Amino acid sequence: MAQATYLKINPADSVVVCLQGKKKGEIIEIDGKTVTLNQDTPAGHKVLIKDVKEGEDIIKYGYPIGHARQDLKAGDWVNEDNLKTNLSGTLEYTYKPVNEELDIKRENRTFKGYVRKNGDVGVRNEIWIVPTVGCVNGIAERLVKELKRETHEEGVDAIYAWHHNYGCSQLSEDHENTRKVLRDICLHPNAGAVLVLSLGCENNQPEDFMAMLGDYDKERIKLLVTQRVDGDEVEAGMEILRGLYELAKQDKRETVGVDKLRVGLKCGGSDGFSGITANPLVGEFSDWLVAQGGTSVLTEVPEMFGAETILMNRCRTEELFGKTVSMINNFKEYFLSHGEPVGENPSPGNKAGGISTLEDKALGCTQKCGKAPVSGVMEYGDRLQSTGLNLLSAPGNDLVASTALASCGCHLVLFTTGRGTPFGTFVPTMKIATNPDLARRKPNWIDFSAGQLVEGRTMQELVPEFIDKVLAVASGQKAKNEENDYREISIFKNGVTL
Repeated sequence: MAQATYLKINPADSVVVCLQGKKKGEIIEIDGKTVTLNQDTPAGHKVLIKDVKEGEDIIKYGYPIGHARQDLKAGDWVNEDNLKTNLSGTLEYTYKPVNEELDIKRENRTFKGYVRKNGDVGVRNEIWIVPTVGCVNGIAERLVKELKRETHEEGVDAIYAWHHNYGCSQLSEDHENTRKVLRDICLHPNAGAVLVLSLGCENNQPEDFMAMLGDYDKERIKLLVTQRVDGDEVEAGMEILRGLYELAKQDKRETVGVDKLRVGLKCGGSDGFSGITANPLVGEFSDWLVAQGGTSVLTEVPEMFGAETILMNRCRTEELFGKTVSMINNFKEYFLSHGEPVGENPSPGNKAGGISTLEDKALGCTQKCGKAPVSGVMEYGDRLQSTGLNLLSAPGNDLVASTALASCGCHLVLFTTGRGTPFGTFVPTMKIATNPDLARRKPNWIDFSAGQLVEGRTMQELVPEFIDKVLAVASGQKAKNEENDYREISIFKNGVTL
């Protein structure tokens, strides 16, 4: 059987997606009729299969992805030049619940994790240095080098300093966002031990910050205020770190149920294949994990614009619906308050890959969270409270959003990409390629290829392999970003700098 070269995603669609590049004059047979291509059309891009008038909606995934800027003919290549977003400002929404419970069996799968004193489970056992302010980043990095030199990281998975530029000269909500994310990092179960490193005079005052941690493990989380050290602060830090290392290296992996696993869902450098390969694959995994009693988290609020009602109506309660409405409209207000249009999001790489409007991106992006009901909605910097599918307020920026997912308590991040990216945040950041070409060209970046779906593999075949891969990484197998030592954090900056 010949491999398909184009795909109509939903019966209601007025476009097909080219799975391979096509030339002007080629013929597509669809819905009992033939359509002749009017232009060369790259792989991942859309071809119109019916005439539309100026202002008429163009449909993909069964929903409008914008309207035609001018009259268009069947066979036209649809792109950002002839398609315009329908998005505008804040909206009023009505709760129309769709209760689609998952019909997925419980498999009693497990992984090897680290059980912490408070019952939390980590997928890594690392020693972290967390600066309360950017002024001590250099000291933190020197301490990491010294501890690695002394220990060679034997008995622990890694030693890192999570440097950043904040913790001072910030006000109000902006300052609290920084404090909350740093708190969340300190309490993350992937850390076997943490040194909180402070200067002493910063806005993020060390004693107040430590109080934010609540009832924390005082054996495993220690504070050093460098301005209060007489003499060499590096040696003072090493004295603390040596004790933390001796504790952390005693920790061993043990078998835990997959219901303890918490996974973040993210995409970046998307292309026209994202919404038909990698994102649906991750959506299948998310539904499977939720059905096992585990947790997944979707963020990138601007990339929900245009698909937000799908998520709103999957909320388990009207209260969650109200929180989702606020999350969407508050982020739109954030755009508008800076004089920026709500619908301007797709990057040059997105457009080159076949994504023409924010709705086009959003309807593909939200495929990552499958069909599970929404069980929780979190503000930026909040920590997970609910199992199941959660929504998290954060921007679409890859590193900011991935850091936010890790900070809320996710053990690892599943990151789908069509253009490719090497980065990782402070938890394993698995890259899932949307197309086979990327997987072949960048095997040093890509952990799993969902592009197999356009090469003849079925979703039914691929999902079990993907589940096995994720559980292997949760059990200690390094993600590519860890192999490459590409790891960092980025905190959302949304206020003035003094």
